[in-house]
Amino acid sequence: MSLNDKVVIVTGASSGIGAAIAEVLAREGAQLALVGRNADNLVATEASLQQKYKGVKTLNVIADVTKDAEAIVQQTLKKYGRIDVLVNNAGILGSGPLETLDIEEFDAVLNTNLRGVLLLTKAVLPHLIKTKGAVVNVSSCAGIRPFAGALSYGVSKAALDQFTKIVALELAPKGVRVNSVNPGFVVTNIHSRIGIKDEAYKSLLERAINSHPLGRVGDVFEVAEAVAFLASSKASFTTGALFPIDGGKHNLTPR
Repeated sequence: MSLNDKVVIVTGASSGIGAAIAEVLAREGAQLALVGRNADNLVATEASLQQKYKGVKTLNVIADVTKDAEAIVQQTLKKYGRIDVLVNNAGILGSGPLETLDIEEFDAVLNTNLRGVLLLTKAVLPHLIKTKGAVVNVSSCAGIRPFAGALSYGVSKAALDQFTKIVALELAPKGVRVNSVNPGFVVTNIHSRIGIKDEAYKSLLERAINSHPLGRVGDVFEVAEAVAFLASSKASFTTGALFPIDGGKHNLTPR
């Protein structure tokens, strides 16, 4: 995908979709800065990549995207000297309707899913302009379609999609492309982090299977392959796009 030797920052790389993105990019020859808050998980991701792809170049950056944007950029530049692609994957879930909404949770979701993306994209921007690089944001089907009971998350992802489109217009004259992928339900550990486990998760999974027209949920590598495409020169004429990877869920009309 013409990603050989490209320097790519991947946030939220310690597990789930982020770890899969790192693996696909490593396969394509990218040099990686793996960003996450969990040091042990980052080390595990790095070890897996080095076992599968001999000679892959990696840098582990223990950081919080809501606080450490400049540090992430500087550590990457110190090792590689340039930045070609930013993948904003770090994100958290939030649950609950407006009536019972926890405002502190709302602030935390917006802080990570939107403000963290803005801060890191702004910090890395001068370097992406130099390399005529690309930004890929990992959004959600919840940014395209409203789902009751997930107000914080849906608002954060809808705002992220608008961020993608506006920044794509702003940076097009500078040769920097900005796109989003919008996954549907993908099996990761993100739901267990907010306390959805066992029978509740099983019920959620069954509903998800039935609500995707293709009749199944997604796999992390299906998202990762799309991210790699948008990051690569094969998508050189694509910017401001929202790319649903959701088994057709965004195309449903309630009746």
